[in-house]
Amino acid sequence: MQWTKVLGLGLGAAALLGLGIILGHFAIPKKANSPDLDLEILETVMGQLDAHRIRENLRELSREPHLASSPRDEDLVQLLLQRWKDPESGLDSAEAFTYEVLLSFPSPEQPNVVDIVGPTGDIIHSCHRTEENVTGEQGGPDVIQPYAAYAPSGTPQGLLVYANCGTEEDFKELQTQGIKLEGTIALTRYGGVGRGDKAVNAAKHGVAGVLVYTDPADINDGLSSPSETFPNSWYLPPSGVERGSYYKYFGDPLTPYLPAIPSSFRLDLANVSGFPPIPTQPIGFQDARDLLCNLNGTLAPATWQGALGCHYRLGPGFRPDGNFSADSQVNVSVYNRLELRNSSNVLGIIRGAVEPGEPSSCPCCALGATATVSPPSPAPRAHLSLSSGSLPLFLCSDRYVLYGNHRDSWVHGAVDPSSGTAVLLELSRVLGTLLKKGTWRPRRSIVFASWGAEEFGLIGSTEFTEEFFSKLQERTVAYINVDIAVFANATLRVQGTPPVQSVVFSATKEIRSPGPGDLSIYDNWIRYFNRSSPVYGLVPSLGSLGAGSDYAPFIHFLGISSMDIAYTYDRSKTSARIYPTYHTAFDTFDYVDKFLDPGFSSHQAVARTAGSIILRLSDSFFLPLKVSDYSETLRSFLQAAQQDLGALLEQHSISLGPLVTAVEKFEAEAAALGQRISTLQKGSPDPLQVRMLNDQLMLLERTFLNPRAFPEERYYSHVLWAARTGSVATFPGLSNACSRAWDTASGSEAWAEVQRQLSIVVTALEGAAATLRPVADL
Repeated sequence: MQWTKVLGLGLGAAALLGLGIILGHFAIPKKANSPDLDLEILETVMGQLDAHRIRENLRELSREPHLASSPRDEDLVQLLLQRWKDPESGLDSAEAFTYEVLLSFPSPEQPNVVDIVGPTGDIIHSCHRTEENVTGEQGGPDVIQPYAAYAPSGTPQGLLVYANCGTEEDFKELQTQGIKLEGTIALTRYGGVGRGDKAVNAAKHGVAGVLVYTDPADINDGLSSPSETFPNSWYLPPSGVERGSYYKYFGDPLTPYLPAIPSSFRLDLANVSGFPPIPTQPIGFQDARDLLCNLNGTLAPATWQGALGCHYRLGPGFRPDGNFSADSQVNVSVYNRLELRNSSNVLGIIRGAVEPGEPSSCPCCALGATATVSPPSPAPRAHLSLSSGSLPLFLCSDRYVLYGNHRDSWVHGAVDPSSGTAVLLELSRVLGTLLKKGTWRPRRSIVFASWGAEEFGLIGSTEFTEEFFSKLQERTVAYINVDIAVFANATLRVQGTPPVQSVVFSATKEIRSPGPGDLSIYDNWIRYFNRSSPVYGLVPSLGSLGAGSDYAPFIHFLGISSMDIAYTYDRSKTSARIYPTYHTAFDTFDYVDKFLDPGFSSHQAVARTAGSIILRLSDSFFLPLKVSDYSETLRSFLQAAQQDLGALLEQHSISLGPLVTAVEKFEAEAAALGQRISTLQKGSPDPLQVRMLNDQLMLLERTFLNPRAFPEERYYSHVLWAARTGSVATFPGLSNACSRAWDTASGSEAWAEVQRQLSIVVTALEGAAATLRPVADL
């Protein structure tokens, strides 16, 4: 009928009009919808980030202890919500997401104690239960007693042995020395292995309980007297005790791979794994001195010696001419308890002007159009199937740039984590002010996050990634983590995946370094940490990401390009493994203000670096992720495998040929993609074409995920950055498997696992290369 033709023509015209509006929407430059990074806005943000405001943020954040789930932690949740909802400097929206998670606390009624007990059961000596109140801030009612979170309760008693760092090799050395470990109490020092691993290794050898201390040689450059330590310097006082989580995994222990929300399945406590198997308690080095300097037995190896002012011996038991009788034993009484507590993440969002294309601004949604999303295709781009009467909504999907830090601390937490939160609040204030004035809106959405319960095992960020797994994997461009913003004030330190190197370098070249002289942050950084690149020459070293902060679930679980940014110390001037008051009651505002960053210029430098990176990732037309920078990493991993494992693998009829081919394929496709981007940047490219390329850049990291690669690990699925226990600096699965198979016969299960890990890496690299090819090519 005639009217159906008219209607059809009308619908067709409407569709074409809608398509034209879409293309015009993304092709016409607008102030709040600029096609590329606005350098004026960038300069404005750099100029408005205020060191004094960061200082005042830190003063407020660290004013009281704010252990996860405590009343003060909840107060800070409300502070963040208030700031991010401020009518003049707030964001588009802010919301708290609460999870019920399993945390561990010492008993207020029965404090944990460490005593030296005589043969008749009388207490001869007791270690300090609290840290010395040197500034009036260490004795408050909200200062949590030092403890090992998730260590089980118990009261083991036995002869004392010194086990260095508590590694498996350390306990084997004690056995080699003829020391019977069954029923003993092991004194260990921080370092060498993770906290929880010390108890796991000890239990394997029959040890009944573990003590952990910080040796002045590892944190204080050997200094230990009160006159040489805080509040007279940045060094740890003798009574300082490093708290921490001893849980093996990250995330809520009861809901692995599920968000800790009411509807989720929870494990029975009896089925939870990853807790220390024996009672464990941290102590200060003044108490460790009383124990260690009275030990009997063989002199400890030279590499086990420290700075407590005596010769370290192995034990077991005390020497007869010391302060305690030779038959005295050490009793470790731990009364920790597990509790379900509510812990919140706080999210603040600045909506993107172009990506997402929200209902109020998206021309498709404004026309009331609909679209049907088809299942994901092998090609790295969102896919829309168009039906009669529908309009393409390809560009209506969000793209997120995430920036986060945790909020909770063990005590006042001025450095860890409040230095990072102070920077986060200042950066969100500056961007929020521009937003509220109508001066600026980013191309892509920016999400600011304050994570809860990180100190107990990255719980808040992990629950977030579990709850929004699919959405985050599909839409997140990158994750920026600023936890401890300032360890010290010498130089920048960045850890990250290779594609973020380019944007970090671009940002730091444009920002002046704090201190005298006129160096950029980049030029100052290269003086302290550098490497020789076959492509770029001498460049700053970008460290790799482990699992020490909230970037871990984003890179290992979701495969999102990530980075961690901080200012740190000059390694040539200190041997400290971390800033000395880490996780103690001495990590206070005055500690930062007097010793770490007087004037807060390093905090400001971190804010400017993070701010520049956020703007470049959220506003640039072409995503500033350079996938070809992965080629150097892959080539170095390959060379290490060839040089250090090649002959061994050949003996077992395992060829590295497929791996060589896979690396070469990746290198070629990465270079070709870079060339296509360079060609497009010289012209006036179709926005849809740019979007396809950007999706390839964004999704590359996901191609390195294999959730079945490491079944013995939890959340680790990135085949390039999983934990490496093998000695060869190559692909971690291959390195670890070869280390386990080294002394086994050909045809064993261990060598079958080597072959499996090699296949996993080859498949991942071939998939990554395929992702970088033009979308139309399979």
